[in-house]
Amino acid sequence: MVSKQSRTKVRVKKHMKLRNRFSGTAERPRLAVFRSNNHMYAQIIDDTVGNTLVSASTLQKEVKGQLEKTNDVAAAAYLGTVIAKKALDAGITTVVFDRGGFIYQGKIKALADAAREAGLEF
Repeated sequence: MVSKQSRTKVRVKKHMKLRNRFSGTAERPRLAVFRSNNHMYAQIIDDTVGNTLVSASTLQKEVKGQLEKTNDVAAAAYLGTVIAKKALDAGITTVVFDRGGFIYQGKIKALADAAREAGLEF
């Protein structure tokens, strides 16, 4: 009988493979995305010193107040525009996109497209 690994273990393994390929620098930080069953989180990280420069999530009051649901594609797109605006205010224009081991479709793609439209380059 073949046993399957859990989806979270597979995702974490994929994320580690991705993290070996790239990391965020001061000139081009990393836009890391995490998606749970109920919320989405995005943060821009400088991996050379280990600092989070900008963060946004659907848990924040100003973001949550604008959304009907916190775990759909519309919420992901709105979160993408919020993180891009915060990044541009902080002087960050280019980032490396870290999808966190998630498949690049649906919510992750919506967040990335919205961030690109709002002015971030990656």
